[in-house]
Amino acid sequence: MKLERSDIEFPLWRKKVDASLFKDAVTPIPKFLWAIWNIEPMFRNCTKKENLDSEVFIFYKKVKYKGRVIYSSNKKMYRLFFSNELADILKDDFLMSYMRSIEQDLRKGKLEYKSVDIEEEIPFWEFLDIEFDSANKMFKFKAYYVQKPVYLELFKELVNSHTLRRIDDKINQKEDFRITKGDWRRREELKNQICNNNVIYNLIDTQNKQIYIGETESLLKRLSINRSEIEGWDYYRFDVLPDGLTKKQRVAIERLLIRTFSSFFENSKEIPSMKVSEYVLVNKKIDV
Repeated sequence: MKLERSDIEFPLWRKKVDASLFKDAVTPIPKFLWAIWNIEPMFRNCTKKENLDSEVFIFYKKVKYKGRVIYSSNKKMYRLFFSNELADILKDDFLMSYMRSIEQDLRKGKLEYKSVDIEEEIPFWEFLDIEFDSANKMFKFKAYYVQKPVYLELFKELVNSHTLRRIDDKINQKEDFRITKGDWRRREELKNQICNNNVIYNLIDTQNKQIYIGETESLLKRLSINRSEIEGWDYYRFDVLPDGLTKKQRVAIERLLIRTFSSFFENSKEIPSMKVSEYVLVNKKIDV
């Protein structure tokens, strides 16, 4: 059993994690907290995000993010808004709640789920601890009660493959031209990579200090064949381009990135660069 925290500095609200954290990067502030957190004197006139008095900071995992507390006269409530960057981090940390919210969205409009309460069918709860330092207008977030995924490694691969984010984008009708970004992964992780198509990828050889940029319709197929330009690559990353982009368009993006990187790094075409590091861009085809 998880022990109660002993490091609480300020009045705390233990918020049940819900989809509003992920979809809208916002949480309402319950009325019982207004007096405890001194909310009304500080934010009663903050009805628009443009009001500088609404600005606050949110401290999470030793990183500070910007936020705003806004009063909605229609709903008669205060709400804490934060950045999409922080919302994406919360998706990763509360992965089970995030996946359940996606499942709930996928069920919308389907008659067989009309009378089903998803929290009763998939019963678990996760909680985000929120403290407020009113003197410094600083919120402190801490993921304290987290439900571990049942199939941990599979869930990790789903996240790293961008699959969940692209489903989320489609459900919530995010802008059509949306690129799903990725992080660096070790070469040996490629065998577990859930396949993604229509991507721009990067390879890096940390021993020989080399960089390579490429495009492909199928990531796994392309990287299963060794690249002669950078045979010793030990890390890879990739970004998934929007559905519907043609090969010609994908290649155009690749060419642009190669040419841009050649301006920063030493390169095979001896294009003048700023040489910002010891790394060399090893692509052979570079537009001049």
